[in-house]
Amino acid sequence: MSQCKVCIVDDDDDIREAMRLALELHGLEVIEASDGEEALSRLHGSHCGLVLLDLMMPGMNGWEFRAKQRADPELASIPVLVLSGARDVESHARELGASAWVQKPIELDHLIVEVDRLCKDGRAERAG
Repeated sequence: MSQCKVCIVDDDDDIREAMRLALELHGLEVIEASDGEEALSRLHGSHCGLVLLDLMMPGMNGWEFRAKQRADPELASIPVLVLSGARDVESHARELGASAWVQKPIELDHLIVEVDRLCKDGRAERAG
């Protein structure tokens, strides 16, 4: 599979850690953020190829993050995979222009399949 760096944006430390460990074991480089504001600052200059975005977070939530991301020329092209426990996660993902979505609770095998797909499609490839 094509290599890409993944940014996990989730306020739940346990969920973030589980995803990070699974993705790192799968050979991916991972950066983490606990809310949208932290994610925006970590993404600048990171050459990140994919954002895994929780929607419901204190501070800057997923919707606010996505609006700022899309308005930032450096970050706008990074694809987003939405993570949410909301029943209508698919409609939220479409509304946000996300490349994919995964329902919480997350099945790590399914998450890795989606991350691989986005990386292979080249939608999650960035120079760096």
